[in-house]
Amino acid sequence: MRMMIFGAGYSGKAIGALAATRGHQVAGTTRSLEKKETLAASGIDPFPFDGVSLSDELIEAMRSVTHLVQSIAPGENGDPLLPLLGNEVRTHLPRLEWIGYLSTVGVYGDHGGGWVDEKTPCRPVSQRSVERLQAEEAWQSFAAASDVPLAILRLSGIYGPGRNPFVNLTRGNARRLVKKDQVFNRIRVEDIASAALFLAEKRAAGTFNVTDNEPCPPQDVVAEAARLMGIEPPPEQDFETAELTPMARSFYGENKRVSNAKITGLGFRFQYPDHRVSLAELWASGRWNK
Repeated sequence: MRMMIFGAGYSGKAIGALAATRGHQVAGTTRSLEKKETLAASGIDPFPFDGVSLSDELIEAMRSVTHLVQSIAPGENGDPLLPLLGNEVRTHLPRLEWIGYLSTVGVYGDHGGGWVDEKTPCRPVSQRSVERLQAEEAWQSFAAASDVPLAILRLSGIYGPGRNPFVNLTRGNARRLVKKDQVFNRIRVEDIASAALFLAEKRAAGTFNVTDNEPCPPQDVVAEAARLMGIEPPPEQDFETAELTPMARSFYGENKRVSNAKITGLGFRFQYPDHRVSLAELWASGRWNK
């Protein structure tokens, strides 16, 4: 497998690093020259990409790519990569065998705390989720026209080493916001990487929810992290009266429980199936602040 990851950030880097440990050749793009060394240390051959044009070096590297992962978020003008690839995939990616697109469970919108799966109609609320759904549809059209299998990974709230409640508690900015009956799913970044490689190696096509088993109130996750640290959790705050940015408040406008039964039905197993198992490992291993 020769994998190219467009947007080797938090999730993309984890996917690339895991692929490299399995002996695959991996390249990844970054906007930041400062991150090139970090990517290289993870076994990822780094390429600069500004989202506007493909360099000659990047075009040459793409000619040998068999597995493409797109992790760059779309904007109001749509997906940044598709216009650069053009209508004929074989021009830039003559050996392409599989595409993975990282999306979000936000495309489902609000379902009043009810369960959703991949067959649930999407009715996104936020503009960023509307853009994600539009990008999903654009990639589906591209993959169909190119006759290449496409897996869409819909991710829930991402956390892991360096991004978790322990970090927030240490910094003093953890909050326990309480909104009646509100629940969220979440996903460890390592499980994103494992799921992506699982689907890539199978050349699986379709839409897959990549999320933990247990949607729960967000304040419970903060309380569990505080318990593991042996400290008092921050006091609960009423969501309705809390001071929040518009973006932070918008997250609470979507309330749903997301099923991962489709991908587990294929044989995939999550290493961190719920927040208690995950937080316990992060704290015990000391990797929470890495």
